[in-house]
Amino acid sequence: MSELITQMQAALRARHYSRRTEQAYCQWVRRYIRYHGLRHPTELAEPEINAFATHLAVEEHVSASTQTQALSAILFLYRRVLHREVGELSELVRAQTPKRLPVVLTREEVKALLDQLDDAGHAGAAPWLIASLLYGAGLRLMECLRLRVLDLDMARGELIVRSGKGDKDRVTTLPRALEAALRKQLQHARAVHVADLADGWGSVLLPDALARKYPRAPAEWRWQWVFPQQRRWIDRRTGEQGRHHVHPSIVQRAVKDAVERADIAKHATCHTLRHSFATHLLETGYDIRTIQELLGHSDVKTTMIYTHVLDRGGQGVRSPLDAL
Repeated sequence: MSELITQMQAALRARHYSRRTEQAYCQWVRRYIRYHGLRHPTELAEPEINAFATHLAVEEHVSASTQTQALSAILFLYRRVLHREVGELSELVRAQTPKRLPVVLTREEVKALLDQLDDAGHAGAAPWLIASLLYGAGLRLMECLRLRVLDLDMARGELIVRSGKGDKDRVTTLPRALEAALRKQLQHARAVHVADLADGWGSVLLPDALARKYPRAPAEWRWQWVFPQQRRWIDRRTGEQGRHHVHPSIVQRAVKDAVERADIAKHATCHTLRHSFATHLLETGYDIRTIQELLGHSDVKTTMIYTHVLDRGGQGVRSPLDAL
C-alpha cells in the first residue's frame, strides 16, 4: 500500500493540489483498501466503489460533502494513478444533502467575542488580531495564518489572499482599524526573523518552485509569515531549522474559550466570523457580486445563502403579532 500512496502523493503534487487535500485523499484511499480486505485497487472495480460509498452513507452516516470527497479521491486514484477509467456509478446510495444555514453573530456578539480575546502573553500568536482579521476581511482561518508580509498593503487598505480555496488568489479589504495592531505584529515578526538570521536560519517554505527560481527569497523579509510560530521546527535528520506560521488549534481554542466567556449561546467558531462578515456587508447594502469577490466564491449561488440569514425575520416578513 505504501508504494501506491507514494504514487498518489506524487500525482497530487504534480497537479498542485493543496497539502490538506493530499492528506485527505490519501486517507480515503487507505480506508477504501482496508474496507475491501487490503486487496489492491487494480482488483477492484465499480461494484466495490459503489459498496464503499454506500457504506459511508448508510452505515457511517457521513455528510454528502464527505462522501463526495471520498469518491473524488478514489476516482483520482483510478484515473490519474492507475490510468483506468471508471464506469457509471449508478447503484451507490447518495448521502442526503441537508439544507443548513450558516451560524451568524450579531455585531454586538462579534464585539463581545473580540473583547474576550487578548493578544498579551501569546508570543506572536495574536488571537485577537487574527479573529479581527477573520471578521474584518472575511478570511478563512488558514488564509489568515498563511499571510506573508508582502500580502499586506497598508497604503491601499488591501490584503492579498494567495492560493486560497481552489488555489485562487484574491484581493479583499484590510480594516483600517487594525493598522496599528498589524504594524505592531510586523515589528514582532521582524524581530523573530532577525534573531533567526543571526542564528544562521531565518528561511521559510515557499510555494511551488519559487525557492529554486529565487534561492535567496526564503530568507527575505517580505516572504516571512505575519504570524510566525513561537518555536522553530528542527529536522532531526539534517539538523536544519525553520519556522512555520501559528498553528490553527491555538486560535480555535482561544475563540472557543472567548465564546464561552462572552456567554454566546450560538455554536460559533472561527469560520462563523467569516459568515458574519458577509452577512453584515449585505445588511449594510453592499451588492452580492462585490461580496462574492471578497469571499472568493466561484459561484454567486454560494454567496446567496447569506441573503437567508439577514436580520429581518423569516423571508423579511413582519409578524402579524408585531402589529397588535
